[in-house]
Amino acid sequence: MTTVEYRSRYDATPEALFSFHERPGALEALTPPWERVRVVSREGRGIEAGARVVIETRVGPAWLRWTAVHTRYVAGVEFVDRAESGPFRSWEHLHRVEADPAGGAWLIDRVEYELPLDALARPLVGRWVRAKLDRMFAWRHQATARELGCRVLSGLGRAPAP
Repeated sequence: MTTVEYRSRYDATPEALFSFHERPGALEALTPPWERVRVVSREGRGIEAGARVVIETRVGPAWLRWTAVHTRYVAGVEFVDRAESGPFRSWEHLHRVEADPAGGAWLIDRVEYELPLDALARPLVGRWVRAKLDRMFAWRHQATARELGCRVLSGLGRAPAP
């Protein structure tokens, strides 16, 4: 299992930061333009527990179907989605918002994943996957600021390992 965490501090309220993720179209707004992704279907209420989204994503020459279900939702604080199927053996993504005592709010994305045939795949494609995630989450955090009309005060990168 590999864990990566991305943290950015915004000059926005925690409420505004969290509610952005609840908006219709937030997933599309957070998808980098270089990623070939299309939403196939949605079920349930947005990001609340039990909601499900099916996307197709291009990996090399093939389109892969990825089904994610939201497994936890704490209004204004966090939500979690877990892949039921897709390009990873396992994938769980925690989205968390925390107030900063100095002002603003932190957006924390923590992803735990396993590659298919992890012991074999990690040496071959592990760095490529990590670099792809780093680039994608840096873009997503910048896109969040653009969508909210605020600034990123710090962050935009992978948090140091604990």
